[in-house]
Amino acid sequence: MLPFTPGGASNLKFLLGGVGLTLALSTAALSGSIIIGLLVALPGLSSRPWLRLMNRSYVELFRAIPVLVMILWVYYGLPIVAGVSLGPFAAGILALTLCDSAFEAEIFRGGIQSIERGQLEAADAIGLTYLQKMRLVVLPQAIRRILPPLGNQFVYMLKMSSLVSVVGLQELTRRANELTVTVYRPLEIYSVLVAEYLVLILVVSWGVRHLERRMAT
Repeated sequence: MLPFTPGGASNLKFLLGGVGLTLALSTAALSGSIIIGLLVALPGLSSRPWLRLMNRSYVELFRAIPVLVMILWVYYGLPIVAGVSLGPFAAGILALTLCDSAFEAEIFRGGIQSIERGQLEAADAIGLTYLQKMRLVVLPQAIRRILPPLGNQFVYMLKMSSLVSVVGLQELTRRANELTVTVYRPLEIYSVLVAEYLVLILVVSWGVRHLERRMAT
């Protein structure tokens, strides 16, 4: 029983209302970080030192910045530096994408490097261009191998999305904090919050394992 008094049902509905925003934020940020991470990973595989330097500089910079600090900087600092003012949702997506893309770049780099060299030589022998080789030979195999760490990053993104509550986004954690102030039943409210994140992460984990089995066949 969840004794959020008064208005127990409406309070529970208010808490559950943040699920969609949390999923939208996490999914958008993860999609962006995968795209940027792949683009950042490719220079790291080059034989040219300046391209590898670009890769390492990006990865080390954004991997070193705490997610909360990046969220605050994007939301409060970007308007001052670049004159670009973003809402809490857009700022959260940008900050999470930048931070996570550094990890995605390393995941992609490791996955691509795990492909046997013989397959790359065979692709060169039949005249495939670099883009064709990556699209038809390397990436399909690499994605199967990096799917578990990609799933872990989605779980990580779901948890880190709670930090966007500091700039006012009404996702799960922000709604729980607001309800605690008005009702002051922290044990019940935060217990429901824990349960919400647990269910979300279990569903994501199940989905990733299901996708792994399908891709393995």
